[in-house]
Amino acid sequence: MADTLSAVAAEVVRCRACPRLVAWREQVAREKRRAYRDEVYWGRPIPGFGDARARIALVGLAPGAHGSNRTGRMFTGDRSGDFLYAALHRAGLATQPTSRARDDGLALDGAWITSACRCAPPDNRPTPDELARCAPFLDRELALLRPRVLVALGSVGWDAILAALRRAGREVPRPRPRFGHGAELRLAGLPAVLGCYHPSQQNTQTGRLTAAMIDAVLARAIALAR
Repeated sequence: MADTLSAVAAEVVRCRACPRLVAWREQVAREKRRAYRDEVYWGRPIPGFGDARARIALVGLAPGAHGSNRTGRMFTGDRSGDFLYAALHRAGLATQPTSRARDDGLALDGAWITSACRCAPPDNRPTPDELARCAPFLDRELALLRPRVLVALGSVGWDAILAALRRAGREVPRPRPRFGHGAELRLAGLPAVLGCYHPSQQNTQTGRLTAAMIDAVLARAIALAR
Protein backbone atom coordinates (compact mmCIF):
# COMPACT_ATOMS: atom_id res chain seq x y z
CA MET A 1 0.00 0.00 0.00
CA ALA A 2 1.33 3.43 -0.95
CA ASP A 3 2.52 5.61 1.92
CA THR A 4 0.62 8.83 2.62
CA LEU A 5 1.06 11.83 4.88
CA SER A 6 -2.08 10.77 6.73
CA ALA A 7 -0.60 7.33 7.37
CA VAL A 8 2.62 8.88 8.69
CA ALA A 9 0.63 11.18 10.98
CA ALA A 10 -1.38 8.27 12.36
CA GLU A 11 1.79 6.32 13.14
CA VAL A 12 3.41 9.35 14.76
CA VAL A 13 0.47 9.86 17.11
CA ARG A 14 0.52 6.19 18.19
CA CYS A 15 4.28 6.01 18.75
CA ARG A 16 5.56 4.92 22.18
CA ALA A 17 9.08 3.96 21.12
CA CYS A 18 10.97 6.15 23.63
CA PRO A 19 10.12 5.40 27.29
CA ARG A 20 11.70 8.60 28.64
CA LEU A 21 9.77 10.81 26.22
CA VAL A 22 6.50 8.96 26.77
CA ALA A 23 6.84 9.37 30.53
CA TRP A 24 7.69 13.08 30.29
CA ARG A 25 5.03 14.12 27.79
CA GLU A 26 2.35 12.31 29.80
CA GLN A 27 3.57 13.73 33.10
CA VAL A 28 3.38 17.25 31.68
CA ALA A 29 -0.11 16.53 30.36
CA ARG A 30 -1.25 15.40 33.81
CA GLU A 31 0.37 18.10 35.91
CA LYS A 32 -0.21 20.98 33.44
CA ARG A 33 0.78 24.60 33.76
CA ARG A 34 -1.47 26.67 36.01
CA ALA A 35 -2.61 28.90 33.13
CA TYR A 36 -3.92 25.82 31.31
CA ARG A 37 -5.19 23.76 34.23
CA ASP A 38 -8.73 23.58 32.80
CA GLU A 39 -7.55 22.33 29.40
CA VAL A 40 -7.14 18.74 28.25
CA TYR A 41 -3.56 18.33 27.04
CA TRP A 42 -2.83 16.39 23.87
CA GLY A 43 0.05 14.55 25.58
CA ARG A 44 1.07 12.50 22.52
CA PRO A 45 3.59 12.82 19.67
CA ILE A 46 2.97 15.62 17.18
CA PRO A 47 2.50 14.92 13.46
CA GLY A 48 3.64 17.26 10.72
CA PHE A 49 1.29 20.06 9.69
CA GLY A 50 0.68 22.03 6.53
CA ASP A 51 0.09 21.91 2.80
CA ALA A 52 0.47 18.45 1.24
CA ARG A 53 1.70 20.21 -1.94
CA ALA A 54 4.28 22.24 -0.05
CA ARG A 55 7.44 23.31 -1.85
CA ILE A 56 8.95 24.53 1.43
CA ALA A 57 9.37 22.31 4.50
CA LEU A 58 10.47 23.74 7.85
CA VAL A 59 12.15 21.38 10.33
CA GLY A 60 12.34 22.32 13.99
CA LEU A 61 13.68 20.67 17.13
CA ALA A 62 10.77 19.21 19.11
CA PRO A 63 7.31 20.10 20.45
CA GLY A 64 7.04 22.51 23.36
CA ALA A 65 5.87 20.98 26.64
CA HIS A 66 3.01 23.44 27.10
CA GLY A 67 2.63 24.43 23.44
CA SER A 68 2.38 21.58 20.95
CA ASN A 69 2.22 18.94 23.69
CA ARG A 70 -0.88 20.76 24.93
CA THR A 71 -2.53 21.66 21.63
CA GLY A 72 -1.50 18.77 19.38
CA ARG A 73 -0.20 20.87 16.49
CA MET A 74 3.31 21.90 15.51
CA PHE A 75 4.43 25.25 16.99
CA THR A 76 0.96 25.96 18.35
CA GLY A 77 0.09 27.55 21.68
CA ASP A 78 3.38 29.11 22.78
CA ARG A 79 5.65 32.09 22.09
CA SER A 80 7.76 30.23 19.53
CA GLY A 81 4.66 29.51 17.50
CA ASP A 82 3.43 33.09 17.85
CA PHE A 83 6.66 34.33 16.31
CA LEU A 84 6.87 31.68 13.59
CA TYR A 85 3.28 31.84 12.34
CA ALA A 86 3.32 35.64 12.29
CA ALA A 87 6.35 35.40 10.00
CA LEU A 88 4.73 32.74 7.82
CA HIS A 89 1.65 34.96 7.49
CA ARG A 90 3.74 37.98 6.49
CA ALA A 91 5.38 35.77 3.85
CA GLY A 92 2.03 34.63 2.46
CA LEU A 93 2.54 31.04 3.63
CA ALA A 94 -0.13 31.03 6.39
CA THR A 95 -3.75 32.14 6.29
CA GLN A 96 -3.58 33.87 9.68
CA PRO A 97 -0.83 35.23 11.93
CA THR A 98 -1.77 33.27 15.06
CA SER A 99 -1.91 29.60 15.97
CA ARG A 100 -3.84 28.85 19.14
CA ALA A 101 -5.48 25.44 18.71
CA ARG A 102 -5.87 22.59 16.22
CA ASP A 103 -9.35 23.82 15.27
CA ASP A 104 -8.61 27.56 14.92
CA GLY A 105 -8.92 27.55 11.13
CA LEU A 106 -5.25 28.11 10.38
CA ALA A 107 -3.96 26.63 7.11
CA LEU A 108 -0.59 26.79 5.40
CA ASP A 109 -0.15 27.53 1.70
CA GLY A 110 2.97 26.06 0.13
CA ALA A 111 4.61 25.17 3.45
CA TRP A 112 4.89 22.17 5.76
CA ILE A 113 6.12 22.22 9.37
CA THR A 114 7.68 19.23 11.07
CA SER A 115 10.40 18.46 13.61
CA ALA A 116 13.34 16.18 14.29
CA CYS A 117 11.76 14.86 17.50
CA ARG A 118 7.99 14.36 17.75
CA CYS A 119 7.57 14.31 21.55
CA ALA A 120 8.24 17.10 24.03
CA PRO A 121 11.62 16.20 25.60
CA PRO A 122 12.81 17.14 29.10
CA ASP A 123 14.79 20.40 28.94
CA ASN A 124 14.13 20.50 25.15
CA ARG A 125 16.97 18.00 24.70
CA PRO A 126 16.17 14.73 22.94
CA THR A 127 18.95 12.14 23.07
CA PRO A 128 20.68 10.86 19.92
CA ASP A 129 18.84 7.54 20.28
CA GLU A 130 15.49 9.33 20.53
CA LEU A 131 16.24 11.39 17.45
CA ALA A 132 17.22 8.23 15.59
CA ARG A 133 13.90 6.58 16.43
CA CYS A 134 12.01 9.60 15.09
CA ALA A 135 14.10 9.89 11.92
CA PRO A 136 12.01 7.50 9.76
CA PHE A 137 9.00 9.78 10.17
CA LEU A 138 10.94 12.70 8.71
CA ASP A 139 12.29 10.51 5.93
CA ARG A 140 8.80 9.46 4.90
CA GLU A 141 7.40 12.99 5.04
CA LEU A 142 10.15 14.36 2.84
CA ALA A 143 9.83 11.48 0.37
CA LEU A 144 6.11 12.20 0.04
CA LEU A 145 6.39 15.99 -0.10
CA ARG A 146 9.51 16.25 -2.29
CA PRO A 147 10.01 19.91 -1.27
CA ARG A 148 12.25 22.22 -3.24
CA VAL A 149 13.49 24.03 -0.13
CA LEU A 150 14.19 22.82 3.42
CA VAL A 151 14.41 25.41 6.19
CA ALA A 152 16.21 24.28 9.34
CA LEU A 153 14.91 26.01 12.45
CA GLY A 154 18.00 25.61 14.58
CA SER A 155 21.05 23.36 14.48
CA VAL A 156 19.17 20.17 15.40
CA GLY A 157 16.83 20.72 12.47
CA TRP A 158 19.85 21.36 10.22
CA ASP A 159 21.53 18.12 11.27
CA ALA A 160 18.27 16.19 10.89
CA ILE A 161 17.81 17.48 7.34
CA LEU A 162 21.34 16.59 6.24
CA ALA A 163 21.04 13.12 7.81
CA ALA A 164 17.70 12.58 6.06
CA LEU A 165 19.19 13.54 2.71
CA ARG A 166 22.05 11.09 3.22
CA ARG A 167 19.66 8.29 4.17
CA ALA A 168 17.77 9.00 0.95
CA GLY A 169 20.98 8.37 -0.99
CA ARG A 170 21.74 12.01 -1.75
CA GLU A 171 25.32 13.25 -1.98
CA VAL A 172 25.90 15.58 0.98
CA PRO A 173 29.41 16.99 1.52
CA ARG A 174 31.65 15.70 4.27
CA PRO A 175 32.61 17.17 6.62
CA ARG A 176 29.05 18.20 7.31
CA PRO A 177 28.24 21.80 6.30
CA ARG A 178 27.91 23.93 9.42
CA PHE A 179 24.68 25.45 10.60
CA GLY A 180 24.31 29.19 10.88
CA HIS A 181 21.57 31.75 10.46
CA GLY A 182 21.35 32.49 6.76
CA ALA A 183 23.47 29.46 5.88
CA GLU A 184 22.59 28.11 2.44
CA LEU A 185 23.42 24.74 0.92
CA ARG A 186 22.69 24.28 -2.77
CA LEU A 187 23.86 21.17 -4.59
CA ALA A 188 22.76 19.67 -7.87
CA GLY A 189 19.87 17.27 -7.45
CA LEU A 190 19.17 18.30 -3.86
CA PRO A 191 16.56 20.56 -2.31
CA ALA A 192 18.07 23.86 -1.20
CA VAL A 193 18.75 23.89 2.55
CA LEU A 194 18.55 27.15 4.49
CA GLY A 195 19.50 27.81 8.10
CA CYS A 196 17.46 29.97 10.49
CA TYR A 197 17.89 30.44 14.21
CA HIS A 198 15.16 28.62 16.10
CA PRO A 199 12.25 30.92 17.04
CA SER A 200 12.59 30.02 20.70
CA GLN A 201 11.56 32.60 23.26
CA GLN A 202 15.18 32.87 24.34
CA ASN A 203 16.31 33.76 20.81
CA THR A 204 13.47 36.15 20.01
CA GLN A 205 13.45 38.01 23.34
CA THR A 206 17.21 38.57 23.28
CA GLY A 207 17.16 39.78 19.68
CA ARG A 208 19.30 36.93 18.42
CA LEU A 209 16.45 36.26 15.99
CA THR A 210 14.41 39.26 14.85
CA ALA A 211 11.34 39.49 12.63
CA ALA A 212 13.47 40.97 9.87
CA MET A 213 15.92 38.07 10.08
CA ILE A 214 13.31 35.32 9.76
CA ASP A 215 11.48 37.31 7.06
CA ALA A 216 14.67 37.35 5.01
CA VAL A 217 15.09 33.57 5.30
CA LEU A 218 11.47 32.93 4.28
CA ALA A 219 11.75 35.35 1.36
CA ARG A 220 14.83 33.47 0.17
CA ALA A 221 13.02 30.15 0.58
CA ILE A 222 10.10 31.38 -1.50
CA ALA A 223 12.43 32.66 -4.22
CA LEU A 224 14.26 29.34 -4.39
CA ALA A 225 11.00 27.35 -4.34
CA ARG A 226 9.84 29.17 -7.45
